[in-house]
Amino acid sequence: MQSEFFNLYSHGFARVAVAVPECRVADPGYNAQRTIELAEQAAAEGAVLVSFPELGLSAYSCEDLFQQRALLDASLQALQTVLDASRRIPAVLIVGMPLKVEHQLFNCAVVVAGGRIQGVVPKTYLPNYSEFYEARQFSGADCAITRRVRLLGQDVPFGSLVFDVANIADFRFHIEICEDVWVPIPPSSFAALAGATVLVNLSASNVVVGKSGYRHQLVSQQSARCMAAYLYSSAGNGESTTDVAWDGQALICENGELLAESERFADGGHVIYADVDLERLSRERFHQTSFGQSVRRHADEVRKFEVVAFEVEVPAGRQLPLKRAVARFPYVPANAEQRELRCREVYNIQVQALVQRLSSSNIKKVVIGVSGGLDSTHALLVCAKAMDKLGLPRTNILAYTMPGFATSSRTLQQAHKLMEQVGCTAQEIDIRPSCEQMLKDLGHPYADGKPVYDITFENVQAGERTNHLFRLANHNGAIVIGTGDLSELALGWCTYGVGDHMSHYNVNASVPKTLITHLVRWVAESASLELKHPEVLMHILETEISPELVPGKSAGEPGQRTQDFIGPYELQDFNLYYILRYGFTPAKVAFLSHSAWRDREAGHWPDGLHGAHNEYTLAQIKKNLGIFLFRFFKTSQFKRSCVPNAPKVGSGGSLSPRGDWRAPSDSEATVWMDGLNLIPDGNS
Repeated sequence: MQSEFFNLYSHGFARVAVAVPECRVADPGYNAQRTIELAEQAAAEGAVLVSFPELGLSAYSCEDLFQQRALLDASLQALQTVLDASRRIPAVLIVGMPLKVEHQLFNCAVVVAGGRIQGVVPKTYLPNYSEFYEARQFSGADCAITRRVRLLGQDVPFGSLVFDVANIADFRFHIEICEDVWVPIPPSSFAALAGATVLVNLSASNVVVGKSGYRHQLVSQQSARCMAAYLYSSAGNGESTTDVAWDGQALICENGELLAESERFADGGHVIYADVDLERLSRERFHQTSFGQSVRRHADEVRKFEVVAFEVEVPAGRQLPLKRAVARFPYVPANAEQRELRCREVYNIQVQALVQRLSSSNIKKVVIGVSGGLDSTHALLVCAKAMDKLGLPRTNILAYTMPGFATSSRTLQQAHKLMEQVGCTAQEIDIRPSCEQMLKDLGHPYADGKPVYDITFENVQAGERTNHLFRLANHNGAIVIGTGDLSELALGWCTYGVGDHMSHYNVNASVPKTLITHLVRWVAESASLELKHPEVLMHILETEISPELVPGKSAGEPGQRTQDFIGPYELQDFNLYYILRYGFTPAKVAFLSHSAWRDREAGHWPDGLHGAHNEYTLAQIKKNLGIFLFRFFKTSQFKRSCVPNAPKVGSGGSLSPRGDWRAPSDSEATVWMDGLNLIPDGNS
């Protein structure tokens, strides 16, 4: 693995391509040469599958010329030319052509690889309406009376086929042709249940106003429903424009996400590429157990598919980085419009959940600790909006800032300014006297004047704050609102039990740190709370993240910087997403992280990002991934096994034992730590 670490094929990906050659109507020899040129180009880029348009060897718009033997014979000769070329092209080629079988003419897709015809798939649904009249020339797949054909001297499977690329894990593909995906239940739906992870559509598809957008919806939704990749082509330059026109649109989607799209109305031929995450697709299917239920329900249709297995040469011995973009912040959309929608929705989920909890318990007050830091700030903003929706005064929020031995003047001032802006009932409780008494009772060295700042010293403060909050809630008929976030739960960065681990209800528990940053900024800019001076929120965003439990060497300097201990949150949130959401191996997570973070100049950054535009070497990525894996799998689960109620806000997951994550508290991290050994120490 180490020697092939920088090759995408080592991590469950496969590069696929959709090619749209320039064609000539009824000139198969010319079309075969253009097909081969684009196939060679795609293979040189590392693609192992290249799909071409419907009837691409003859051209789609031949109309009654399909009844001419000269054209059919020339199409066979063109296929022979492609077949010969495939011996030197290390990729699967899927070409379209008319084919006479048992006295019937079929619109077919032919799969060619390594000098062999692996199979032929006829079109199932023939459009015979509007500008289409394919039933005039062709028979549909259901009319076929044979499952094998003799083609160019080879005995070839014919009909409902799923192709298994046996030497690439999880790479099974199915082919349907144009109209097949426009019907209520496309053949690819059943093929996906039969194991196909890559669905290929050879289409011609003339263009009319609005059709491009509908193709997007169709392809995206079919890939999402089937939890598959979907490759779609359209015919382009060279097709007859007697009554219709062509735009050459090509699309590649994966599980509802657009990965690649061609330029429409492009001059000449063109190719698009996408690196399909086959492992992700397989994982989604076994994670969503209703997929298996669908297989059982449609078992009769699934059994109709014959599986054709073969191997293809896989690019090896060279670096082959991902072409697909990997977001640095998987929880935070880089696109400004999408990010605004994400923040609005997450905020409303949190508010609605808290409103429901207060309504159902008939409690009208909340107690919250406000540190002047990021998490408690956002939790307070959620509380304020909840009170507004309930028609209750914000003074029903009983907010307490509780300075300890290491509280900085900056965070203390920010806490007071924030509470004033929100309009809650604000109070300050100095916890140092009660902490000193407890340290004295414990016989801790600090009580004798010794500067011992150990874990007990820290947890006495965290516990004292929480103890105050719970008793204040009892005293005032309120509930305690938790402030800790998803990132802290993942890393176990919280004080267990009587500490920031515990509350009556935690509005932040499934929101990662990187997203909370943008949520606070969104509240400041959206004026959703009508704060007179929202700039206090911007000051909080610029504050160093610190638990402020250990005194610094100089006044105003934090003695602890959280990310010095547990690693940068931006990396750890990245690790969390791919470990929790997809269960990827450490090597794959590191490969994705390196793709996203190796170059600060590459890719898109979210607007308004607080902090530097960082980049990380593979060595840094590996080190921090090791920190995450050990803390997540070995030391922190017992804290997650008894977390308070909290709303799940995103598909990225939550860590509640009542929701997305059920795990033993006494698990070992050995297999994950061993996985780090498959990651090179260098960057080459």
